[in-house]
Amino acid sequence: MSDRREVQVSPGRDDDLAALTELYNHYIRETAITFDVTPLTPDERRPWLLSHPEDGPHRLLVAREPGPPGTILGYATSSPFRPKAAYATSVETTVYLAPGAGGRGIGTLLYQQLFEALESEDVHRAYAGVTLPNEASVRLHRRLGFEQIAVYGEVGRKFGAYHDVAWFEKRLP
Repeated sequence: MSDRREVQVSPGRDDDLAALTELYNHYIRETAITFDVTPLTPDERRPWLLSHPEDGPHRLLVAREPGPPGTILGYATSSPFRPKAAYATSVETTVYLAPGAGGRGIGTLLYQQLFEALESEDVHRAYAGVTLPNEASVRLHRRLGFEQIAVYGEVGRKFGAYHDVAWFEKRLP
């Protein structure tokens, strides 16, 4: 795999859908990091892709290996925090990395570029939920200025076990 400095980050596009879906399905099948329990098809995932345009507060940024074929290394999103209008200036953020892509700073790169893009938007707070334990994600969020504000104890059950979710908040300029 290439060095982080060579990684290309750009908005997600329609031809990324199959690879992004497979990356997410890895986490559905293998981990409790997401509480989805049934793998998705690209058609089922399409509304998610379409809900993240190239501009605005709800974005999808994709990290790729340089050059063709541009293998996807991970992605970061900002999505609506809650559906009610008063929450419009808050977003929920997340990062997913391809298996084997961790520990190279790609999650940091994705989040840095996402928050840079959000600087021009009317966004006041970012929130992130982290299924515990997940030290790598906790470190990433703290490094990027998130503060832990809550833990929902045993809020989800997956693979026959209950899992806590820590909630993190980042104040945006």
